[in-house]
Amino acid sequence: MIVTTKKLFEAAYGKYAIGAYNINNLEQTMGLFRGNLMSNAPFIIQISRGSRDYTDKEMMQALITAADKIFPEAIFAVHLDHGDEATCYDCIDSNFYSSVMIDASSESFEDNIATTKRVVDAAHAKGLVVEAELGQLGGVEEHVNVSESGAKLTDPLKAKEFVERSGCDSLAVAIGTSHGAFKFSGSQSLHFDVLAEIQKQLPGFPLVMHGSSSVPQEEVERINKAGGKLLGAKGVDANQFKRAAELGVTKINIDTDGRLVWTRVHREYFLEHPEVFDFRKPGKIYMDEYAKFIAAKNEKLGSANQLEEVRKLVGK
Repeated sequence: MIVTTKKLFEAAYGKYAIGAYNINNLEQTMGLFRGNLMSNAPFIIQISRGSRDYTDKEMMQALITAADKIFPEAIFAVHLDHGDEATCYDCIDSNFYSSVMIDASSESFEDNIATTKRVVDAAHAKGLVVEAELGQLGGVEEHVNVSESGAKLTDPLKAKEFVERSGCDSLAVAIGTSHGAFKFSGSQSLHFDVLAEIQKQLPGFPLVMHGSSSVPQEEVERINKAGGKLLGAKGVDANQFKRAAELGVTKINIDTDGRLVWTRVHREYFLEHPEVFDFRKPGKIYMDEYAKFIAAKNEKLGSANQLEEVRKLVGK
């Protein structure tokens, strides 16, 4: 059942974070639903602009609609990830998405507010909720490309002003994470002092962490052993998720890790079975492996075994 992120955030705030997982195809869709039901967790499906362009935006909507029928006990939101203004309006008008993210973080503070406010007005008129971003994460992922030197942590005082003036429903904050598999140089750590100050300025307001894949080193090593060349890939310590949730982070975005599992499964399978050309064989393995990955990640997020409480909240 599709619900708004607002409902999920009400249930999670201060206790756990909702996993927001990017998907692009049938195998990811099936693995995602199975994994969340294995762990009894509510979740957020994220569709990026790249995912919408990969085949056709209608294809992703059809896959999710079908999965909703196949797994009627699932409770989830459908969210546009890193949308520009035009894509946000397209999703708002589609009557399919339950929330959109407008990413105007590369604009000036005033322009970011103005752009966000326009999207908020359009979304709220149709009962949708809006995520915005203040500060800039480094790294490379689809339409995001920010150098380490260009990354900027979120200013807590600016965050309060931004939320009040833009009317956004949740805010993605820059507190030390980064996009992609190749994170910042040095040791990766979250700035909990900054996050605590943002929560102090915005008590009870849902915050979002982007670029939060853990980039499991076992996956990287297995990919490289099977012919890959992912040198220097690293990510966020998943053991930090719980503390972030206690400080108001209700949504944690995870994309890269799912791609790593996909790459590992297919590289290993075809290396071990060079005579095989049936892509459904590794596809079935991936669905199982991705489901197990999702279930394990939900344990770290604290969202595992929260499904029944969320069901009571949404009245289903």
